[in-house]
Amino acid sequence: MTQLALTKQQHQVLSEVLETTLSDLSMEISDTDLKDYRDQLKQRREALASILEALKQGH
Repeated sequence: MTQLALTKQQHQVLSEVLETTLSDLSMEISDTDLKDYRDQLKQRREALASILEALKQGH
């Protein structure tokens, strides 16, 4: 497991970026017709969501 030390400001900015990206990905997934590409986007969304959850649990 990798550990990352962040300042409070860095933590806040990273959380905001992840939340925005997750929202954007959800819209892109719903607009995508290609199944393979949609599946890749879903995997990316799951990975980013787990990172965001880890950040929330850490603070």
